[in-house]
Amino acid sequence: MEFLSVTHSSFLIAMSCVVALVAGFTGLSLTRDLSNKPVFQRKASIALAAVALGGGIWAMHFVAMLGLKLPIPFYYDAAITLISALSAILLVGAALLLLHFADRTPLVISLAGGIVGVGILVMHYIGMAGLELCRAVYTTTGVAFSSVVAIGLCVLAFWIAYSRRSNRNILIGTVCFAIAVCSVHFLAISETNFVAGPTRAEFGPSMSNQTLALGVVFFSFVIFGACLWVSVTYLVAPDDKVAGTAPPPMPQANADLHVPCESDGRKIFVPSRDVLFVRADGHYTQVYTENERLFCAWPITAASKRLLPAGFLQTHRSYLVNPRRVSRFERDKDKGRCLFDGIDLPPAPVSRSKLKAIQATLASQAGATRA
Repeated sequence: MEFLSVTHSSFLIAMSCVVALVAGFTGLSLTRDLSNKPVFQRKASIALAAVALGGGIWAMHFVAMLGLKLPIPFYYDAAITLISALSAILLVGAALLLLHFADRTPLVISLAGGIVGVGILVMHYIGMAGLELCRAVYTTTGVAFSSVVAIGLCVLAFWIAYSRRSNRNILIGTVCFAIAVCSVHFLAISETNFVAGPTRAEFGPSMSNQTLALGVVFFSFVIFGACLWVSVTYLVAPDDKVAGTAPPPMPQANADLHVPCESDGRKIFVPSRDVLFVRADGHYTQVYTENERLFCAWPITAASKRLLPAGFLQTHRSYLVNPRRVSRFERDKDKGRCLFDGIDLPPAPVSRSKLKAIQATLASQAGATRA
């Protein structure tokens, strides 16, 4: 078996790395703060991010392949090339759905990174299968090494980008993602040999390098345009607040509001200012004061209608908190909890979707108290 001599265009290699960086930055930025958005908008953002990340994997591969120089003419099967792009987009989309619609545990983040790593590998080897008039011959070492690097670096990229959704973490995650994509391609290609093939494949229509170049240029243009679009948010918004935007004003308390509760079989009315927080309990609620837990016949929806205008905050779908009675706020990655002074009081959780608003309101209240 006679192997063909291979050379590469340094310019196109560099451009392929730039495409990977831009795609990673665009995709990871599009998924920022999704927990604060409605479900439909969240799904739409995930779809766009999947196209940016998965399409970026595809574009990086074929920009680099345009720089591949063989001593014979070669073509690509258009159908197989399209399948390679769709495979990457679908696998990346599955990973993003896991991250944004499941509890973001260490296992889920690792699984999502692994799925993206597999997506890079699947895209690369399906794309290589589309070569016509020549055939790629792989080595076991090249396949194994590129697989380990792809999955390992993608898991690292997602751990960094999703451990804390800050600008810094997203940028570092972008670099790890780009290194993963580029490493898979160039490590695999370095261990790949090419031999001439006698005929063209018949799965789909043939596509020349010139035609492929048009598709890659168009898709890269779309990715770069999306990158410019998401970059505006980095210029306008720091990590935890939009520049020039004040935290939401603290609602005024209603001193006349009393919460109907039961204690030892008798009905009592607790002033809202004495309530620390309210927790949903089936069709009813539990009302917590400094030293008591009381039963209330209000469901959480009724309690919300009465207590939110009185200055309470909904920190979770099952919790209403009196911000004036919060003694301490603790943040754990993308969630938090409010703590209170009292006898054996449990903390009130703060969900991911409400974290920034609750933090801003509590910080505003603390500043007003100090003033």
